[in-house]
Amino acid sequence: MPWEQHVTDKARLPLSTRSYIADTVALILFFTTTGIINERWIAGMTWEQVFHARLIGGALMIPVGRPYGLWRDWIMRRAKHTRVSRLIWDSVALMSFQVPIYAAIIAISGASGDGLVRGVLGAAVMMLVLGRPYGAFLNAIRRLFGLPPGGARPMSLNE
Repeated sequence: MPWEQHVTDKARLPLSTRSYIADTVALILFFTTTGIINERWIAGMTWEQVFHARLIGGALMIPVGRPYGLWRDWIMRRAKHTRVSRLIWDSVALMSFQVPIYAAIIAISGASGDGLVRGVLGAAVMMLVLGRPYGAFLNAIRRLFGLPPGGARPMSLNE
């Protein structure tokens, strides 16, 4: 049985479980990679501090993955169907949810002073730049789990 077919077997995984797993897997895969880049080369953290931050980050992403997915879906309902609108709203969703969490992670992991400020500012810039790529990645992972993309507007008589 192909992997996609196995993952989307609705008899095995309820929709809420598939949504939780898809959103969490997407968050962990995408932001472990980008977190390492920011922590090491922008915040100037040591490899030991980066490792510690990624352990904390990974542990926090497990309960945060689905709430972020719901937050993004809610924010994306405001987006129009243009590239620019989706780019802006995806970036707003990511920055408003993840930057405060990220600031706490790197502070607990040892970043302080200028390093903490650079790390938070670097994360904010990264979230602005990565908002739409992450949104597209999240939607792709959701598709693998047989889920619709997020942020769809409810049907209305005006559309």
